[in-house]
Amino acid sequence: MASYGPVRRRVMQKSRAAALYGALQSLGRISVTVLWPSGRSEIVSLAKDSSLSDLKVAVQQALGRGFVRLVASDGTYLDPTSNHPLHLAGVHDGDSVTAIAQSPGIVATDSAFALWCCNGGVVTWGSLDSGADSSKVQDQLQKVQQIRSTDGAFAAIRSDGTVVSWGCPASGGDSREVQDQLFKVQEISGTFGAFAALRLDGRVVTWGYADEGGNSENVQDQLVGVQQVVSNAVAFAAILSNRSVVTWGDALCGGDSSQVQHRLKHVQQICSTNSAFAALLANGTVVAWGASGWGGNSDKVQPQLQSVKKLFSNEHAFAALLDSGCVVTWGHNDSCIKSTLKQNQLKDVQQICGSRRAFAAIRQDRTVVTWGDAQYGGDSRAVQKRLKDVQEICSNSFAFAAILSDQTLVTWGSAFLGGNSRKVQDRLKNVRQVCGSRLGAFAAVLMDGTIVTWGSALCGGALQHRTSIIGRSGHLRAL
Repeated sequence: MASYGPVRRRVMQKSRAAALYGALQSLGRISVTVLWPSGRSEIVSLAKDSSLSDLKVAVQQALGRGFVRLVASDGTYLDPTSNHPLHLAGVHDGDSVTAIAQSPGIVATDSAFALWCCNGGVVTWGSLDSGADSSKVQDQLQKVQQIRSTDGAFAAIRSDGTVVSWGCPASGGDSREVQDQLFKVQEISGTFGAFAALRLDGRVVTWGYADEGGNSENVQDQLVGVQQVVSNAVAFAAILSNRSVVTWGDALCGGDSSQVQHRLKHVQQICSTNSAFAALLANGTVVAWGASGWGGNSDKVQPQLQSVKKLFSNEHAFAALLDSGCVVTWGHNDSCIKSTLKQNQLKDVQQICGSRRAFAAIRQDRTVVTWGDAQYGGDSRAVQKRLKDVQEICSNSFAFAAILSDQTLVTWGSAFLGGNSRKVQDRLKNVRQVCGSRLGAFAAVLMDGTIVTWGSALCGGALQHRTSIIGRSGHLRAL
């Protein structure tokens, strides 16, 4: 076999590319070379009257990547949503463009999903009553940086710091009354029925159902220098720059912190169940408040809550990870009682994930320990042998999904609400990200942009065909 030096190989590659360009031109087509920052390149062929949107689809299919952004040779970003013909966008036959991989984001209401890519558009599906219908705001959903949800609505932050909301108006889907205040927004959090937007100036804007935190008038004068806002189902808690806390919303479920206010100093983290909050202080101790049945009273375990590293929760209970790698739980009995029985296994814990009434912990050796109500994923014995090399665990209210190091997925919990993924298991490869809708479905985003869903069809699990976001913003396109 003949051996060629590197210079001769490059000459031969250029000659082949030139020959390909000439052949395509004779067929009324053009070719564009797509470059990765790593040095990889591909030549894509398109009709002469193709648009930027067509170019992006061709690049996604050629590279097997669903999330890319295109940059012209002069360094300007190419906007595929403009739908301009290639020649008007300055892309001509034989030109080169650079493809930059992007990280997608996915979030869910109780029964709908929203998927976006940074500086891109948004795709929604699931229950129309819970935010799946974004058609009325689709033209505004460009250059989206972040999306957050309530139980029935979504709110998106755009690159200019403005906000677009949609979905059930009573759950925060209509932000028109505060739209003039929604500027320079950095972060949004949501209860079941209201949103709170944190601006760059440290002020907070709220809207949605008043009794669930949508009305913050009584504490607005205290919401100055806010660093973070945390929500539970019906109340908000804000950490200020001096590490103190301001709360509002349902008083019985954490919206009133007056009884523990003197202890809420040097707060490092706030975690929530549906109806309570727990704050981790700088000295490694914990302060809890809200509904006692949901973890608002930690008196029984308070002596054990020392040297706490991080707080986790499910919908009904808290789990404190200690510096030692051990775990302390309190709240609803179904979520906690079995953790006592499994204390010999709850060692070297790194991360904890919660469903409604169960927990799943990843240990240092990347194995998993589960406890709590079996109906909500507290019993993983049926899949325990497969739960090795676990990288991440995601949940909805009824089930868990674990991403393994080989980018495959293992699920358990309520079979009809996401715990059984056998019907789509052959497609769950090269999994990039997983999200659960609260009432019973999962959506997995694969590396090539394919979306695979399972669980309740009414909650967003109905896309049982092979579906991809490749295509124009806001539309699902089957491959």
